[in-house]
Amino acid sequence: MIEVNNLVKSFDLSRKQRKELNTKETEVRAVNNISFSCQPGRVFSLLGPNGAGKTTTLRMISTMLKPSAGTIKVAGHDVTKNAQEVRKNIGFLTGSTGLYQRLTANEIVQYFGDLYGVSKDVFKQRKEKLYTLLDMHDFAKKRIGQLSTGMKQKVSITRTMIHDPQVVVFDEPTSGLDVITAENIIQLIQDCKEEGKTVIFSSHIMSEVDLLCDDLAIIHKGKLLYSDTMDNFRTQMKTNSLTEEFIRIVKAGSQSA
Repeated sequence: MIEVNNLVKSFDLSRKQRKELNTKETEVRAVNNISFSCQPGRVFSLLGPNGAGKTTTLRMISTMLKPSAGTIKVAGHDVTKNAQEVRKNIGFLTGSTGLYQRLTANEIVQYFGDLYGVSKDVFKQRKEKLYTLLDMHDFAKKRIGQLSTGMKQKVSITRTMIHDPQVVVFDEPTSGLDVITAENIIQLIQDCKEEGKTVIFSSHIMSEVDLLCDDLAIIHKGKLLYSDTMDNFRTQMKTNSLTEEFIRIVKAGSQSA
């Protein structure tokens, strides 16, 4: 489970940045007092246009950034007070994750298995399951620098899931990928849901949101504009499609800001 309460994240602005933005403010608030919760066995979609604060929020949930104010609990652990426990229980996948170019896929996965203290027998079972799901056996011994974008993403998925985390964060995981690799990731998300994991999922692809989402929140300029179940979202729609409704809510939020 993920519990986000009154979350705030501010970044200091340098003199050069203040000049470029034509502002006298000394900081910018990327996330502005948002609250939501993500439940086990459900897929929660965090939506918003570029610069809305989505990735900043997801990075705070995964302990990569510290909140300026508010609290986040992941699997019952506070991300600030018990960051190490959070990391044991969470997997974070993004479309822009870097990998060590000189290591092989096997070496990357082994490194993260060791990092999380996965036993030899469990590691072997988890690795085989993920390699089969993602069709990785043919390039498992190749160096990362020799792999395609889709292959690299598969390695990232495996290292994210090798310790069998109970909470999984997917930040634009299918961005720029071929159809087959994207479908592998969709299947993995569905598997996570069926296994009772807590899944938070961010995507610009509304067909993926429509297929996977149980609950959703929409943020814009750091503020929460909507948070409810997907069923209620569909029932309350004032337009003809999810994309149009998303745009309507974002525009309405901009006008009221």
